[in-house]
Amino acid sequence: MGFSATSPTVDQGDGASISSVHPDIIMTHILTRLDGQTLASASCASSQLHAFSTEGKLWRDICSATWPSVADPRVDDLISTFPAGHRSFFSDSFPFLDNSPSQFDLSRPSSPPTTELISAVDIFYKDQLIFSKVQESETESGWFLCSPFRVDLLDPKETVPTPIRHVGEDQASLKQLEENLSLSWIVIDPTRKRAANFSSWKAVTVQRHWLTGEIQLRFATILAGEKRGEFVQCGVVVTCNWSEGGELHVREVSMQVEGMEGNHLNGKESLVILKRAIEGGKRGKEVNGKGRFEEYLEMKRERRERRERREKTLDMICIATGVTIFLTFWSFVLFR
Repeated sequence: MGFSATSPTVDQGDGASISSVHPDIIMTHILTRLDGQTLASASCASSQLHAFSTEGKLWRDICSATWPSVADPRVDDLISTFPAGHRSFFSDSFPFLDNSPSQFDLSRPSSPPTTELISAVDIFYKDQLIFSKVQESETESGWFLCSPFRVDLLDPKETVPTPIRHVGEDQASLKQLEENLSLSWIVIDPTRKRAANFSSWKAVTVQRHWLTGEIQLRFATILAGEKRGEFVQCGVVVTCNWSEGGELHVREVSMQVEGMEGNHLNGKESLVILKRAIEGGKRGKEVNGKGRFEEYLEMKRERRERRERREKTLDMICIATGVTIFLTFWSFVLFR
């Protein structure tokens, strides 16, 4: 049953072409069993498969299976307005964003203002869904534009129980979460009918607070900043703890955008970066999120060291200038 990307035939041993297979069989017994990547590849095999692969229901089912949150009626209706519906949405959201310096055209003219952003978030443990939510965020008020950008999916006192059980020592449990917990955070721009996935899929860091025992998992995508040569971290934090019964409870799922100085960008600054990433960011099939995050931390460290060296040099210059002025003044007073 294997499809070839370079040949329009299906090898059945008798040289029969794909056109000899009844369309109903192709649609109901073959294409419905494929994931999004395989379906996209199959559509390149022949004009007939391409026509079958553009069926909207196929892509709606694939999107709902990949990201259960997009089955929400609000999101489903919005995706239906995309240029190619759910196929366009999958093309935008399945690949990861690339963080190369040239990923965006900074000279691109300004586009229509975005009135809101919609977040579709799914958390999986061993490929089983444990958390799913859709959140709408308005982007026009003065409070949003001037305040630090932050999207919270849970109220301060809200917790979500999960079927994950505490196993073994604390370090073993942390390793278990790092290896098996995955997160997708898709941001949808209704104005542009575009979307992008801002998660690293796997956590880039997993830490346990020494006092409270809370576990914090950080997912991060590194993006180009507003200035050339600068980068920002679009970070998603999942905070959870173990209940007395040994179950893992999620108590925080949030997104913020952080600059290289450790500052949190406000809504206006973050909106520019997110919009640019959604509209013009390059996508890649595989991204080493943890490796890129470590590169980002190294860039931050080097930047901090350069700043400290400059400040130290300026301090020495100020001290030398002060001493010179002091000696000059007293030399004038004593020897005039």
